[in-house]
Amino acid sequence: MKAIWNGKVIAESDDTIVIEGNHYFPHDAINKDYFEGTDTHTVCNWKGTANYYSIVVDGERNEDAAWYYPSTSSMAKNIENRVAFWKGVEVKE
Repeated sequence: MKAIWNGKVIAESDDTIVIEGNHYFPHDAINKDYFEGTDTHTVCNWKGTANYYSIVVDGERNEDAAWYYPSTSSMAKNIENRVAFWKGVEVKE
């Protein structure tokens, strides 16, 4: 699977886990050159607290377009520290 935004592959892996329609990529599958940590956090009742990244490609910024759970609840350990996308990031084979 590939995650693409603004014409660039920002993550690529054959080891994604699909939860609630989102592909969660291993953290080492993202191209860290395009990611900046943010102060945004959200809480999911069954997964835990998510941290966010903004994606910056060719000077364009997609705020809080990726998230991950650095420490999940026991029910979501399979996606701990994996990265998922939204806000126009295309995920495809």
